[in-house]
Amino acid sequence: RGGRAGEFCMGLAQALQGQEGVWALAADTDGIDGVEDNAGARVAPDTLVRAAAQGARIGDHLDRNDAYGYFERLGDLVVTGPTHTNVNDFRALLVL
Repeated sequence: RGGRAGEFCMGLAQALQGQEGVWALAADTDGIDGVEDNAGARVAPDTLVRAAAQGARIGDHLDRNDAYGYFERLGDLVVTGPTHTNVNDFRALLVL
């Protein structure tokens, strides 16, 4: 469940392993990531810790390609609604 933006965020969260000072957002400009109702997701330094506290393992979600399920339980889906403008995929990283 989910699409390229969510999958990118899961892979990034796994690669960063909670590195302090790094946040990210990935979204599709048309407001729909894959076939779900979200545009994408966001990643924070505490993403993996918050997910683990809820019993979610990122590796399991990556194996199932279930970014929607992973970020939904964290409240980290980006939901904009359809924009009817498919310009491009959007990625932003903030490193402090």
